Amino acid sequence: MPRNMHRRSRKSGLPPGSLIHIGERKREQTRISIIDYDEKSIEEKEVKTVEECFPFKDTATVTWINVDGVHDSEIIGKMGGHFGVHPLILEDIMNTGQRPKLEDMGDYLFIVLRMISFAGKKKGILSEQVSLIVGPNFVISFQEGEGDVFDPVRERIRSGKGRLRRMGSDYLAYALIDAVVDNYFVVLEKLGEEVEFLEEEIVSDPGRKTIQALHRLKREMIYLRKSVWPLREVVSGLERSGSCLIKESTGIFLRDVYDHTIQVIDTIETYRDMLSGMLDIYLSSVSNRMNEIMKVLTIIATIFIPLTFIAGIYGMNFEYMPELGWRWGYFAILAVMAAIGVFMIMYFRRKKWL
Repeated sequence: MPRNMHRRSRKSGLPPGSLIHIGERKREQTRISIIDYDEKSIEEKEVKTVEECFPFKDTATVTWINVDGVHDSEIIGKMGGHFGVHPLILEDIMNTGQRPKLEDMGDYLFIVLRMISFAGKKKGILSEQVSLIVGPNFVISFQEGEGDVFDPVRERIRSGKGRLRRMGSDYLAYALIDAVVDNYFVVLEKLGEEVEFLEEEIVSDPGRKTIQALHRLKREMIYLRKSVWPLREVVSGLERSGSCLIKESTGIFLRDVYDHTIQVIDTIETYRDMLSGMLDIYLSSVSNRMNEIMKVLTIIATIFIPLTFIAGIYGMNFEYMPELGWRWGYFAILAVMAAIGVFMIMYFRRKKWL
């Protein structure tokens, strides 16, 4: 099944808010980790039950709860029920085909992102949905599988460097969004290297594999644009939301992420234009190559036309052909045919046809 298609038919006929996982199951068991911190202290642990997260709802510290695996409806339901998350939001969390978006629910913000990684030329771009619940003193992140781009954020929390430990949950949400956007640049750099290599190959020696790679890259760019373009609206909405959960001091950092998002979109559009131009170059290159082949074949055929004419005349076997009785007639005809061939080649070279 294509990666942009999901089995939504599983929810056919069910009431709104039904917790049904839609998408690829990327982890067997759900893993929950907690980082609770303030400016002076930090507590980090991995919990086995969702109930262990409940005491962190009303603490004075900032708590980051990360859930790897969104296929378990019981865990998602309990988590959402205790933290006051609307059932429709929980439904969107378990539906991993969501478009990046922002919803202000008053007591909390719901943010959907696409976390992208590059898995090589064969596998291409891998995309994973990341859902964030941003509350007054907590951030809950839901990921499809294990492994993410948030390790630099975790290290900043552990080391206490920078302003992350001094700021609230809104700044933590910004840091997570910023990590996702920064990773887009890493993916685009690798795709850019492929685009440059493909451009050289199209000019020098295009083939069937070249056009296959070109179509693959075009699909990747379309998919990447679909994942990134709505993010601009999400970040802009966060900056201008007027929510009491987003402090004014965090606004300037959100504007910086917005600028990065615009840069990512501009880069994607540039690569898309380059790939479209490369398709035209490929078609022109193949056409020129075919023209060169046809020109060589035409020249060869043109040279052999008079030679075939001469050979045809002396192949008619009439009785009264004086040249047939000459002792050196055969060699003379060969010399004439060779002279005609040499003359035609020299003429073609002079006209720069050859």
